[in-house]
Amino acid sequence: MLGPFIGFDFFPSVDAGLIQLHVRAPARMRIEDTERIFQAVENKIREHIRPEDLDLVLDNIGLPQRLYNLAFTDGSAIGVNDGQILISLRQGHRPTAEYVRSLREELHQAFPDVLFYFQPADMVTQILNFGIPSQVDVEVQGRDHDENRALAKTLKQRMSALPGLVDVHIQQELDAPELRYDIDRNRAQELGLSISSVANDINVSLSSSEQVSPNFWTDPKAGIPYYLAVQTPQYRVSSVDDIKNTPISSQASAQAPIPNVLGNIASITRRPVQSVFNHENVQPVYDIYGSVQDSDLGTAATKIRAIVNDLQGKLKPGNRIAVRGQIESMNSAFKDLTIGLLFAALFVYLLMVVNFQSFLDPLAVLLALPGVGCGIVLMLFATETSLSVPSLMGAIMAMGVKPGRSNAAASPGAPRSPLSRSLPASSAMACGATPRPVQWRSKYCGTSTTWCRRCVPRQSARSAIRKRSI
Repeated sequence: MLGPFIGFDFFPSVDAGLIQLHVRAPARMRIEDTERIFQAVENKIREHIRPEDLDLVLDNIGLPQRLYNLAFTDGSAIGVNDGQILISLRQGHRPTAEYVRSLREELHQAFPDVLFYFQPADMVTQILNFGIPSQVDVEVQGRDHDENRALAKTLKQRMSALPGLVDVHIQQELDAPELRYDIDRNRAQELGLSISSVANDINVSLSSSEQVSPNFWTDPKAGIPYYLAVQTPQYRVSSVDDIKNTPISSQASAQAPIPNVLGNIASITRRPVQSVFNHENVQPVYDIYGSVQDSDLGTAATKIRAIVNDLQGKLKPGNRIAVRGQIESMNSAFKDLTIGLLFAALFVYLLMVVNFQSFLDPLAVLLALPGVGCGIVLMLFATETSLSVPSLMGAIMAMGVKPGRSNAAASPGAPRSPLSRSLPASSAMACGATPRPVQWRSKYCGTSTTWCRRCVPRQSARSAIRKRSI
């Protein structure tokens, strides 16, 4: 009866006094504007956490300069509008979960246009997530981009409505602003321009000539090579009109009296686009991340599985929805440990059959295992602890104590009660025969008391012998 009220978790939570908050500003925001948002969020955090509990606050904004450094990160940062705030608490602080719960509510109200979600800060939880920045990861995989994107948004909305599931968001950025220039080919041909020359000139102006024709200059004294690139200063392309006035070279520019610019041959439109693309096994994927609060992971997994089964039928062939993160690891671990528990009970029974020289007597010992299981469930319920991998391993050990002690007392030549030889174990116990586990306990539990009682006479006898010898 108490089983449904216990719940399931992969591993129990650890209060390490660390908080890792991921902050994502609106898409395509410049890094100096992102820094202002981070400063405002940090000020809000300092107002919320008591000064005697706060030890250190550290901000990591944007991407590393070299892509090699990305191998040492969790890959959650996607641009200069992204970053993390690391918070360290002092010894004797209030429970970290209380600060996380209150910060989650206040930050969303204070900054509605900024995405916040808490990542695992301690090393144990980071290892258990296997590189995923969240406990729950639901992936929509397949080649149908438009349908899968719409389904990911629907899945995110339904998961956000689940009680106990927080920080639900789509990891990929789907609403990045983009300026699209459509070139009038007829107009470009009349002006003697080609599509390749227009693209190269725009690329050189916005991204430097290093992208089109890289060039190097080597310092003759130091022998160090340097990139030699040409690029329009960013302050000269700070508006849409500045981009329209970008000069375009052509073969006929020498004879043309008026220089050509981008605005003469292209029209501009604005649209939102996806800025980050992820793949798994060559298949495009959309990740819906989430965490658990005030609930156990098993209950959240059951509700998520019901939503996934409901939406799975709406996918086209070749697309699928996969549940990853700690849910997948927990189900796999519980399955293996349950099989191990059954085989352990079977092997203990076979070992007792050899020692008891009977197939029925070990069954009487195994009848105590349901009582042990009820005691385990009762203690988990009384301590408000979920069934996890450590508690399940402790349950396996507790299940083996009673058969192990009975098995240690049994031997082929051990004396047996005449009544217990002629009757089954349960009938012999009902008729007053002393079961062997009780005999073992009464024999060995009184050993220490008997030894202490007999120590004094032996010491007095030894002193008397010494006196006689003298």
